[in-house]
Amino acid sequence: MKALFPHSATTGGITVRVSVTFLAEQSEPAKGRWFWAYHVRIENGGKSPVQLISREWMISDGRGGIHEVQGEGVVGEQPLIEPGGSFDYVSGCPLNTSTGWMEGQYHMVSADGRALAVAIPRFPLTAPAVTT
Repeated sequence: MKALFPHSATTGGITVRVSVTFLAEQSEPAKGRWFWAYHVRIENGGKSPVQLISREWMISDGRGGIHEVQGEGVVGEQPLIEPGGSFDYVSGCPLNTSTGWMEGQYHMVSADGRALAVAIPRFPLTAPAVTT
């Protein structure tokens, strides 16, 4: 699992795993645009269902600029994740530098109404070196 998802964090029985891929075909370094796709797997190792309600991201570019993103659900969904189950999605991130990072948290609610803030591990956004 570590090979597929090298970045992971566990909070209260919920594990968030992330893999990231640089998308050269969608990037235009000459125009100051780099693009990555990231694949997230959220695993419920707890004993009761949880629902992902919202997300908060901190995105940093290579110059240290921080952009915060908040919103409902992920990719238009507020998934209910059963015990032993998981939810996967893929999204993307453009930057105006060839390096940066992302991290954040998901806000979830358990079946008994408890609110959970679940950590999304920090992961690097690094474009491969380009030789001319």
